[in-house]
Amino acid sequence: MQTFDPVAAFEALAHETRLAVLRLLIPAGPDGLAAGEISEGIGLPPAALSFHLSRLVQADLVTARRAGRQIFYAARYERMTALLRFLVEDCCARAPSGCLPGCPSTLLDRGRR
Repeated sequence: MQTFDPVAAFEALAHETRLAVLRLLIPAGPDGLAAGEISEGIGLPPAALSFHLSRLVQADLVTARRAGRQIFYAARYERMTALLRFLVEDCCARAPSGCLPGCPSTLLDRGRR
């Protein structure tokens, strides 16, 4: 199992098309969508979409599974959660005067008092 790389995830999400794909996949649930459905949903030809889907798979934000002649793509919710957790924990830990009110690390600190 590969370790989660937040830099690769951010790089993958830093493109309008890949962000649009993820926006379609998140509400689609764990079964995901066929590549053709994604293509229609964002209005991009399948040949151009293939590159973007592979980048999301490489960044470990999306899974791909073959069913017959179709490939279905689904969001990896646990990886998106890990990315959000990285943002909150890393940014809060590095804040010079502590974290903003409501951040998890601030709430943990209050619990220790």
